[in-house]
Amino acid sequence: MSQLTTVDATFLNAETGTTHAHIAGLGVLDATGRPGGRLTVADVAQLIRDRAHLAIRPLRQRLVQVPFGLDRPYWEDDPNFAPERHIFEIALPVPGDDRQLADAVAMLHERPLDRSRPLWELVLIQGLAGGRTAVYVKVHHAAIDGVMAAETLAALLDLSSEPRDLPVDETSPQRAPGAGRMMGTGLLKTALHPLRSAWSVARTAPYLDEIPGVGAIPGVSRVTHLMQGALGQQAPPPAPRVSAPPTPFNRPIGRGRAVACGELPLAEIKEIRRALGGSVNDVVMALCATALRTWLDKRGALPSGPLVAGVPVSLRGGAESDAGNQVSIMTAPLATHLPDPAGRYAAVRADMDRAKRRFVASSGSWVADVAGLLPAPLAGPMTRLALSALPGAGVRPLNLIVSNVPGPQFPLYLCGAKVLAYYPISVITDVSGGLNITVFSYDGKVDVGVVACRDLVPDPAELIDHLNDALDELKALTRD
Repeated sequence: MSQLTTVDATFLNAETGTTHAHIAGLGVLDATGRPGGRLTVADVAQLIRDRAHLAIRPLRQRLVQVPFGLDRPYWEDDPNFAPERHIFEIALPVPGDDRQLADAVAMLHERPLDRSRPLWELVLIQGLAGGRTAVYVKVHHAAIDGVMAAETLAALLDLSSEPRDLPVDETSPQRAPGAGRMMGTGLLKTALHPLRSAWSVARTAPYLDEIPGVGAIPGVSRVTHLMQGALGQQAPPPAPRVSAPPTPFNRPIGRGRAVACGELPLAEIKEIRRALGGSVNDVVMALCATALRTWLDKRGALPSGPLVAGVPVSLRGGAESDAGNQVSIMTAPLATHLPDPAGRYAAVRADMDRAKRRFVASSGSWVADVAGLLPAPLAGPMTRLALSALPGAGVRPLNLIVSNVPGPQFPLYLCGAKVLAYYPISVITDVSGGLNITVFSYDGKVDVGVVACRDLVPDPAELIDHLNDALDELKALTRD
């Protein structure tokens, strides 16, 4: 039995009619070696049934609400767990192309998950050209973070087409406490909440300028510097006072989604890193800056200053695999305003270095502290109120989310079918922006997943083209 953390609960509380807090992945597989040349619902259901005990409890756990919303929900193993209830199959008109696949995934990504059962769904997409099969799987962010998603993939996938031997499931079903016990615990937490809230405020105050949007408020940097001095802390590099400028994708989002997928050669990205300095992540951020600059410039919407990107960071340690979401976010300028490619790369590298050094100083704990400021009975309605009110007031903490997730550099297999590519599909909100770019390195490639509000960015495939052009631009710099 475990309870949602404050960060887990925030992902639940943030959901509205237009915002869904599930994260997803799209795997493209070569199923031609399977019996009948296809992957079936029965195949995947049996795989999950056999492996649901291998570090992937969220696949078989459901939410249990505390009466009257007095406390955050609990997780318990679903006594009626049946993988078949979560697995569906659709087919594209043969031969299905990548654009049709992206459109189908966009429609699937628009649908919220059913909170009455374990918060995941898997869809087999048949009919792709070349005998390929796609697997779209989404899980609620309240149940899983990036590292846990990787652990789930590791449990389901194999290193060869032959499934590995598995340990026997000897775990006992976990059940939530009774209603009376949950209410008693909730009342006690509510009574003690002012003390916990005061402690959270004290922990957050020295790092207020790291909170997206807050650092741009005049005087905040001075307050954080004074707080750090009073606590005897060494002051980290100062946060730049940047505000997220208006862009076409920083407006209230609608219900529709648009998705695009692409890939970049990891070897070329590493060669750019070696030639120009920095890290693979610096190169990825610079590629995104150039692609976004081109996209905005073509529309006459290029801001005179940098965009502001949110970069998710895992806080998870080896002993915290069951501790809920362990994630924070760095805020960094994205130098879309600089016309010179070399200057743009240098600025992105310097800004990311400063953001990382500041993040290390605070350990990113402000996310959990802010999430816990309000008692559970108020957290849900106040979170939704804030998320709906901030965009109307013209507040833009971020322009978009850009995330880079390292993955295995060797091929993996699902039910004997080789995974050819894996594209992450993440979350968009009114506050974080109607555009999200997430990349996942796998088997010598960097697989790119872009999700956007369909009303604001109808064709995100254009950004994939711009990313390829940006790669050529950086490669040219290495030859100068």
